[in-house]
Amino acid sequence: MKILGIDPGYGILGWSVINDDLTIIDYGVIRTESSERFDSRLLKIHTGLKEIISTFRPDCVSIEKIFFSKSTSTAMDVSKTIGVILLTTRLADLDYHEYTPSQVKQAITGFGRADKEQMQAMIRTIFRLDEIPRPDDAADALAIAACHSFKHTRIGASG
Repeated sequence: MKILGIDPGYGILGWSVINDDLTIIDYGVIRTESSERFDSRLLKIHTGLKEIISTFRPDCVSIEKIFFSKSTSTAMDVSKTIGVILLTTRLADLDYHEYTPSQVKQAITGFGRADKEQMQAMIRTIFRLDEIPRPDDAADALAIAACHSFKHTRIGASG
């Protein structure tokens, strides 16, 4: 099973495609410029994700569920981005699964409050990488995809 992992963002959106045996197929980011109109940025995200889906043909999508407590304007813009992500995956007839940051951290490190360094070290170990993927958004997308792989494997193993 191929899993598309997505770390939502409208400036930088991290993505990864892995197999459920934790082999990396590819990863990267979709970047938009702050000088662009916001609707153009959303279109760029849609077009980029559509191309990734067409190229790699994942079986499902794993997305980080975002929580905000301070900036409502940032929350609204990220929410719009997530709407575009969900629409794009729906148009491709893909199921999606959302995981909170603490669920991802728990799945990857065994500790739901792990810091960025702990997460990056475990991503390097899990995927047997020589170095931590850059930018951080791509590494986060790998973690989100791996989280789903772990959850799927546990569910599959239990029946």
